[in-house]
Formats: sequence, C-alpha cells, structure tokens
Amino acid sequence: MKIAGLRWAMSGTLAAALLSGSLAQQPQSASGPASQRPQGGSSFQPAPIPPDVDTRKVDIYSAGTRMSGTIFASKSVPAGEKLPTIVMAHGWGGVAALLRPEAVAFAQAGYLVLTFDYRGWGASDSRVILTRPAPPNPPNHKFTAEVQEVREVVDPLDMADDWLAAINWVVGESQCDANRIGLWGSSFSGGLVVWAAEHDQRVKAIHSQVGSLDSRGLNGSLKDQELERKQATARARGEVGYPAPLAVEIGQLRGAPIRERFLSYAPVEDVNKAPNCAMQFVIAEKEELFDNRLNAIKAFNDFKGPKKNLVAIPGIAHYGIYTTARQDALKLAIAWYDRYLKP
Repeated sequence: MKIAGLRWAMSGTLAAALLSGSLAQQPQSASGPASQRPQGGSSFQPAPIPPDVDTRKVDIYSAGTRMSGTIFASKSVPAGEKLPTIVMAHGWGGVAALLRPEAVAFAQAGYLVLTFDYRGWGASDSRVILTRPAPPNPPNHKFTAEVQEVREVVDPLDMADDWLAAINWVVGESQCDANRIGLWGSSFSGGLVVWAAEHDQRVKAIHSQVGSLDSRGLNGSLKDQELERKQATARARGEVGYPAPLAVEIGQLRGAPIRERFLSYAPVEDVNKAPNCAMQFVIAEKEELFDNRLNAIKAFNDFKGPKKNLVAIPGIAHYGIYTTARQDALKLAIAWYDRYLKP
C-alpha cells in the first residue's frame, strides 16, 4: 500500500531512536511568571485557529506541578458526544504550540485533541527544589523557603510521568471516549508515547514518528554510561546541581539532559507490555541522529501484537518530518487513528 509516495510496510524491521531532534525553533524565555512565558521564541507565532475549531486552555497537574494544556475540538460535534481522543506533546526542546497544525487537523477529522507542555517547558510551571535545608518539624508541615526552578532540562522519566498525568486528565473530559485513546509523538516524544502505551492499557493506538526509543547511555557507549553514573553520584551527594535552562550539551539540542535518568529509559525493550495497542512507526530513510535499526525498527520487529506498521519516508533526514514530509506524516497519522480509534 502506498500513501503519497510513502512505503507502508506491514512487516520488516523498525528501530526508533536515541536522541531526537525536536520541533524547537527558538529558545524559551525563562523569565516572568509561567503563565506569561511565550510558547516559542520571540519570532515564533503559532498557526492560526480556523473558525471551525474550538480551543480551550486547561491546567493539568503532574506530581503536584501545573502543566499547561490546550483542548481542540471541531465545532460541528454535538455537545456531549463522546469522541476518540488524541494526546500530543513535543520532543526535545520543543513546545506544544508548535503542534497546533496537527492538533487542528486531528480535530477537523473528528477527534478530541489535548496538547501539553512538560513540566518546566513552554507555558507550564516547573518543579522546584529548596536552595537550603528545610527547618525541622515546621508547624502543619508548612514553611517559607527560597526555591529554584528545574526548568528546560530533559528528564525522560519525569516526562514519562507527565504523559500519564495528561492521559489521566483527559479521560475526565466529558467528550473523551476513554475506550478510544491515541497518542502522537515525534522525535524524543516518539519514544515517550511508546513508554506511555506500555504503562497505561487505555492507550489503543500510537503514532510515533522519527522516534527515539532507547536512550540508555545516551550514545550507548560504556564511556557515556560511566559519565552518567558519575554525574548521578555527584548529584546525589549535592556536589552538582541542575543545568541552566536551555543549556546546550548535545549537538544543537536545547535543554541539557539529566544524564543519570537516561540509564533506565528504554521503551524499545518493553513494547510487548502493550500487546493490544496499535503501533505505527514512521522513520526517516536518511536519519542522521541515531540508528533506526536499534530503535523504531527493533521495536517494530520485536512487537508481537497484530496491529503494527512501519513506514520509511524516502529521501528525508530527521528534520524533514517537519518540512517536506510534514503533510505526508500527518496523513499517515490520521489514517492510522481512523483505522483503530473509530468504529
């Protein structure tokens, strides 16, 4: 089967990825209240909302910290009608506002859509840490303290928890059909949607594009893993803190990794924890950021569930999914969701 010149493979190999590029275009501002933080850089303007789509800003709480979300739905849907639902979030260094074109298209195709920013990113609040020890036995467990934000760093395990919080939130929406939940992820979030499906059986379908599914040791070498374990020890002993917001440590990716948190992050290994989920993997033929064979291709091959698909988009590198192949990837996602989330 071919769609817009793409290869639609129902068998073969699939690997997902290690690090991933993101939808980020401009750095975030780390100043000012979270509600006033821009959704992108100073030159970024989100795509306009068409007149046939309603949007609504919402607050989602992950481990007590507020995340910023946006609901999208077609105005043509009768009030109270239950809809198949798609949850979306950005990759390494991105923001949810950059997903608006896809969110709008999904809403127009008959889906309830939730996009969200991870804790510490975009318009979401950040986790905070004490800058000095808490006083002993404060009355009612309350005290005044100086704190520091953990902002615009990359922690895959925290982000994975944010995905579960977003799923838990959206099933409380009156229009959400909790029996028809789909996830959309790209680049680094292309691995996180796999992780979320493995840990929440309510997820019935995922679309993972140019995804990173195994970040153990970041680049996978023993030297990298040794570096991460040393950093873990130093952080546990209070000898190092968290990186500055949007620090660049790997390539051009904005947001420094919390390296020790990558040691146990490998959704590629556990795909069969979600045997009933429909998994679609879309990869770039000329992927330059990681080895597809070790990530999406491996996940596809290892997955024993009957509902799986691999599409290799010819001629593009990683970031081509956001430019020349963006519409093709969107069509693939809608076709996949229509097949497995609609009656």
